[in-house]
Parts: sequence; C-alpha cells; structure tokens
Amino acid sequence: MRIDQIIIMRFIVSTSTLLKHLQTVNGASSSSTVLPILENFLFEIKDGSLTISATDLQTSMTTSLPVESKEGGKVAVPARILLDTLKTLPDQPISFNIDDASFSIEISAGDGKYKLSGENGDDFPKIPTVENASSVNLPASVLTEAITKTIFAVSSDELRPAMTGVFCQLSDQFITFVATDAHKLVRYRRMDSKADKTASFILPKKALTLLKAALPSTDINVSVDYNATSAFFKFENINLVCRLIDERYPDYEAVIPANNPNKLIIDRALFLNTLRRVVIFANKTTHQVRLKINGSELNISSEDLDFANEAHERLSCQYEGEDLEIGFNARFLIEMLSNLSGEEVTLELSTPNRAGLLIPQTNDENEDVLMLVMPVMLNNYN
Repeated sequence: MRIDQIIIMRFIVSTSTLLKHLQTVNGASSSSTVLPILENFLFEIKDGSLTISATDLQTSMTTSLPVESKEGGKVAVPARILLDTLKTLPDQPISFNIDDASFSIEISAGDGKYKLSGENGDDFPKIPTVENASSVNLPASVLTEAITKTIFAVSSDELRPAMTGVFCQLSDQFITFVATDAHKLVRYRRMDSKADKTASFILPKKALTLLKAALPSTDINVSVDYNATSAFFKFENINLVCRLIDERYPDYEAVIPANNPNKLIIDRALFLNTLRRVVIFANKTTHQVRLKINGSELNISSEDLDFANEAHERLSCQYEGEDLEIGFNARFLIEMLSNLSGEEVTLELSTPNRAGLLIPQTNDENEDVLMLVMPVMLNNYN
C-alpha cells in the first residue's frame, strides 16, 4: 500500500505560530493517570483550519489557526513531546502526516523527521458547549485588571472550596470581583461594566490564570456566557470553558468594618519597600511586623527571638486618629501593596484586633478597590 493512501491528515504550519497556540492552551491539559488521553492535544482539521483543544475535564480551552491542508480529520497528539520538540526548532514550515489506521504521526521540519504515536481523536473528551446561557461583554483590560487585583487573595484550602475561586457579582450598576482566604480579602468593583441582569458565580483560580495569560493587550471585547454550571469566555480565536465552583460564597460584606476612625495616608512604594526590608528580620513562620503610629510618625519593626534578629524603621505619614499599635503578617501587606496602583494608599484602622483596610488614595473613577487584612496578635515586646 502506498503511504499516501493511508494518510488522512496532512498539513503544513509555521513552527512559531503552532508553538504559540499550543502554549496558550497547554495549561488546560492534565497529567491524569486515570485518563491518559488528557495528556494530549486534540488536533482537528477542517476547511484549512486547525483547531487545538486541551482539557482537564474541569477547564477546557480551544484555539484555531489557518494551515495548509486539503484533508480533514482529527487526532490526539502527545502534548509534552510535541511542545519540547517545537521549542528547539527554528521558525520554519513544519509538516504533519497522520496515519488513518494507527494514528502514528510523522513530523518533518527542515532536514529532520520525527515520529510519535497519537491516539484516536474520537476518544478525546467532548469540549462542553454553551446551553441556556446568559451573557455579558467585558473589555479585555477590565478582565485582566480584575483577575490581577484579586487572584493573589484566593485561598488554596480545598476544605473551603468556595474560597478557592473568585466570586463574580453582576448587576445593572457595576460588576464586582471578590477573593478571600480568611486572612486577606479583595473587593474589586468596575463602574464602567454592567450586566442586563443580576447574577453571581464563583470562577475557579486555574481558569482565571489561563484566561489572564491568554488575554491580549489590545482592548478587545470578551464575550462571557454563563449558566448554572459553567462559564464560557470567547475572544479572537480562543474559547475557554470552565466548570463553576458549586458552593455558597461567604458573606464578605459582613467582614468589612464600616467604622474606621483611624486613617493613615502613606507613600505606597515607600511603605512597600520598608516592609520588604523589615520582614527579612521577622519570624520565618509568622512574618509578623508591628506598626506603631504616633502623630505623623509610623514605626515599623520586627523581631525573630530565636535568632536575635530585629529591625526598626521610621516613616513620615499623614495620620488622623488616636495613637495605635497593631500587628500584621507582612507578606499579606506586601502582596496587597504590590497589587495596588497609585502613589499613595490609605490604611484605615479601628482597634488592634479588627481588620485594617487598604485603599488607593486616588481611585480611577471607573474602579473601586478595597483590600482587607486581618491583624495578628502582638506579643508584648516594646
């Protein structure tokens, strides 16, 4: 039998273009021992277009690109070996020949030939499609900003599944994104994005990480469709679908203290860099720093009694309220300050055992950012 009688798929594509598309969807694939086919990309050729899919059954991602091809068909291609090969090849045309009977794949690039074993594309899990969905359109820049400002505060505690994702609330006035791990909380609100109807759902962290990496820097519109079980994001040639976290999100508004008479205004970068230095000398388990505010002076200190390490720095600030001493996990403050924008931030406090609020001193008129951090109990050194 001649080889061209058993080849159903033959296509040519540029190595760099293919690699870029594979890297976009690769995060959705899974190294599953239960379903080994999840370690593959699904390649589908139709009408000169190659659609690439990857899934871990919870999150699925597809992308498409034009290729030179006369045939159609599908095959599951091992993800790791293909990615590793493409990363080492220069930018050049690469051709794929796939055997209809055995699903063996022959790749030709320049003077090289590579063979690997594929699997039947029909055995690849079906990528979910949107049904009975409501939809909202969001600019890519809004989504990127919302994910960046919240995802660091998501919990990794699988015993509290609701908090392992970002809570999204849609209304006809604004859209709110919330993340918390019980030690810190972020509420990010966009006044320039609205929905026709009220809805709320919890988006898993993995899907949001993939989405953020794939979103373009150009400000295009992203179509977001959602139903009771899933959310679908569609932009350019990329589709991402994820299963929503089916849990009740905690009442985060009840945690945000309303009355905070003590207000500290300070240069964000100065505060951030001071904390980065002082935490080096803190206990490696608690990362505890002490903030002592007297008038317009902020003293930041830390100590590690086990190693006799300690650090003290004094900063100037604007302060309204009573003198106060409060302890925080410096890592949480550093994460928050790193994800806030603007030159100055306001730290609103009430008592040493109640949460503090970090708010940008100058907010963009279209966004409202509030970050909450729980204090830690201070030991009584001076």
